[in-house]
Amino acid sequence: MNDAGSRSKLYRFFDERLKLESLREFAAHKVVPSHRHSAVYYTGGITLFLFIIQVCSGILLLMYYKGSAETAFESVRYIMSEVQFGWLMRDIHSWSANLMILFAFLHMFSVYFTKAYRFPRELTWLSGIILLVLSMGFGFSGYLLPWNELAFFATKVGTDMVGAVPLIGEPLLKLLRGSEDVTGATLSRFFGIHVAILPGLFMIFISIHLILVQRLGISEPESWRNLPPERKKYTPFFPNFILKDLAVWLVILAGVAALSVFFPWELGTKADPFAPAPQGIKPEWYFLFMYQTLKFIPSHVVGIEGEVFGIMAFAVGAILWTFVPFLDNDRNRDRVSRFFNFAGIVIVIYILVFTVLGHYLE
Repeated sequence: MNDAGSRSKLYRFFDERLKLESLREFAAHKVVPSHRHSAVYYTGGITLFLFIIQVCSGILLLMYYKGSAETAFESVRYIMSEVQFGWLMRDIHSWSANLMILFAFLHMFSVYFTKAYRFPRELTWLSGIILLVLSMGFGFSGYLLPWNELAFFATKVGTDMVGAVPLIGEPLLKLLRGSEDVTGATLSRFFGIHVAILPGLFMIFISIHLILVQRLGISEPESWRNLPPERKKYTPFFPNFILKDLAVWLVILAGVAALSVFFPWELGTKADPFAPAPQGIKPEWYFLFMYQTLKFIPSHVVGIEGEVFGIMAFAVGAILWTFVPFLDNDRNRDRVSRFFNFAGIVIVIYILVFTVLGHYLE
């Protein structure tokens, strides 16, 4: 009785200050549509969970990592060989980073094909695109931090692609590298970007994204929305959907742990800026489709340098993709909507094919 009374007083204490009752009412009435596409609702939560793993494992690694060209490689080797379970934390951090980007792409395409970007969720889509770009920035900036040979030359290739951007490419290249080439200054900048700038921006936009999702509710597929009310099914958000989400998170955590144990990331050899680049150096897998496309483009296209033409084409495509909610809306269904469905399928096939080609072709 005393325990119950104490809990009641404690609840009242926090309720008077944090308005917990309104949150409890919100959770009690919130529901999630239940249909054959319901699995796509978990991709966003998985991406968020992988980001949480990134933060937790990154904080542990930060206790031992030293971000300079003289000490970075040795500090990572020390983490892997001397720190208890340090190798596991590094592998979990690396695998969760790659999986976070993968699930961010899956989440984006699931939103695209279910038309969840339409009114009134245009801002949710825009914040999601920014989060995808930031996720790729996490992967790109973190890849250099071990300061090994593979990361050094892959970063050189990746930043060379940035330098090909018309007008702003050259100053942007110098801003990222800190000089004309990849040096210790580049490592210091990437370290600052990776542990300070990107996490801050990510927290801002993930907060905006989650607020928009909660404020506007979870989207419903058009085919399901047109069903009569008696045929529609809903799942209570709390505790049913939350418990299922947590179960999925546990499966993902087990998968990350298994990948870390059975497929560990090799450290390789320390980067030597004066050594020749090894054969077959490529950027990370999520940039491979762009990298391979640029390799296939002729040296000159309609009087424009091939690499510049390719970068411009990707930039235009990215802008159109970002603003697709304003191009494909409820007023433009039928023919325009079918066109965007077809375009989405072509883009998915293109990314998959060119990623595979980029992986296997020299």
